[in-house]
Amino acid sequence: MSKSRLAASALPFIAAALTACGSPAETSRPEQPPAAAQPTAPAALTREAVESAVFETAPAPVEGQPARPDAATARAQILLDRANFSPGVIDGLGGDNTRQAIAAFEKAAGLPQDGVLDAEVFRRLTAGDDGRVLTDYTITAADMAGPFIGQGPANLADMAKLQTVGYATPLEMLAEKFHMTEGLLQALNPGVDFGKTGQTIVVAAVAQTDLAADVAHIVVDKAERSVRVYDASARLLAFYPATIGSSARPAPSGELSVVGVAPEPNYTYDPDRVSYDRGDRKVIVPPGPNNPVGSVWIDLSRDTYGIHGTPDPSKVGKTFSSGCVRLTNWDAEQLASKVKPGVRVTFR
Repeated sequence: MSKSRLAASALPFIAAALTACGSPAETSRPEQPPAAAQPTAPAALTREAVESAVFETAPAPVEGQPARPDAATARAQILLDRANFSPGVIDGLGGDNTRQAIAAFEKAAGLPQDGVLDAEVFRRLTAGDDGRVLTDYTITAADMAGPFIGQGPANLADMAKLQTVGYATPLEMLAEKFHMTEGLLQALNPGVDFGKTGQTIVVAAVAQTDLAADVAHIVVDKAERSVRVYDASARLLAFYPATIGSSARPAPSGELSVVGVAPEPNYTYDPDRVSYDRGDRKVIVPPGPNNPVGSVWIDLSRDTYGIHGTPDPSKVGKTFSSGCVRLTNWDAEQLASKVKPGVRVTFR
């Protein structure tokens, strides 16, 4: 996470130890179609194809065949991300999160809101940002410092024994650094060793920028599974897809406020404060990007509830949570860098 961005915000941080809402594991949303499958061996996707992509209807998936990243969809997702209409994780496949980001972009642009990537949406996106959507990145020694923990434990008690809940592999770390799925990163870099310092790779040219102004109001839309962020003049600053509660463990309703922010939080399960079935002993899981609450926690004015990151960015918007609001780590970090105590948070 970008510690400097959060430090620069001059926001008083809450204590890093949290009694976080709910379970670290997101359960699937049975009423939603399954997410598009990632190719076992991703088909290569050239940077030339993505950079020069023009709008065309993406080919329908072939039954029984893995979904393949589409160049125009990847380009549109990167442009949406740079415009702060987050599609969540950039995968080149589209889906619900991308449709919602497009609909939010259409509303802001005064277009009919159908959430469809059509010729006019593509024209507006590319006219507003004609920069290259891919860039070269050279893997550094700092990138490879890890620690990388391999397949981490699912059990909270075992997770608590770790020194940090780090990324599983360098591939996972690099994919998240550039807001991408591992599948898309591999498709753009076939045969590359992602664990090699000095290796140059092709990545999404996403901007790690702050929001244009301080956040005055956050709207959490439980039906849409989204978070909209506004400044003091009610100007939309950003749109994020989100995982928000479940029917069994719903998110709050009505008006709350931001209490503070914990960068690189730990996760505390305290059976005296939460009622989820995770045992009868207090457990503290150390910080790390694959911590159950991800890389940042925005504390809200209802005990144990917050807006936070996630160890599974590809599941945002496609799963249930246990009451809190999950964003991708990079979206949560961007939001956290511009919130202050007292910011209004409306759940509807």
